[in-house]
Amino acid sequence: MANTVYVINGPNLNSLGTREPEKYGTATLADVEKLCRETAARFGLTVEFRQSNHEGEIVDWFHEAKANGARGVVINPAGYTTTSIAILDAIWAVGLPTVEIHITNIHAREAFRHNSYISKAARAVICGFGVDGYALAITGLAAMVGAKS
Repeated sequence: MANTVYVINGPNLNSLGTREPEKYGTATLADVEKLCRETAARFGLTVEFRQSNHEGEIVDWFHEAKANGARGVVINPAGYTTTSIAILDAIWAVGLPTVEIHITNIHAREAFRHNSYISKAARAVICGFGVDGYALAITGLAAMVGAKS
């Protein structure tokens, strides 16, 4: 898996396309996965695409990514952004380059969304570009790990 990046999606992202389309758009998680795979392929990378509503499973995936020799991780922590010290610690524990992505601009939303624990360990943060932010995150991660298009 030396040319693999993990794309990890947190809680409720399985509802993309139907949940609050005025905020999150109408693209589904399957659409996001397709975008991620197409973007990664431009850099000779493959994608392990995951979504979970369970914090511990997300933590386990960071350790799996490290064990499998993944190049890095793109994570949309969703509701765990402002609460998960466990995911923060997992990022630090595995030491893989990690890019945090949010579909909306979390800094233009409710005040409680402004503090991201994940940002404290992520090498970069992308927010507010809709689902296209995933392509930006993969492109940025590819640059970080020296993958060329």
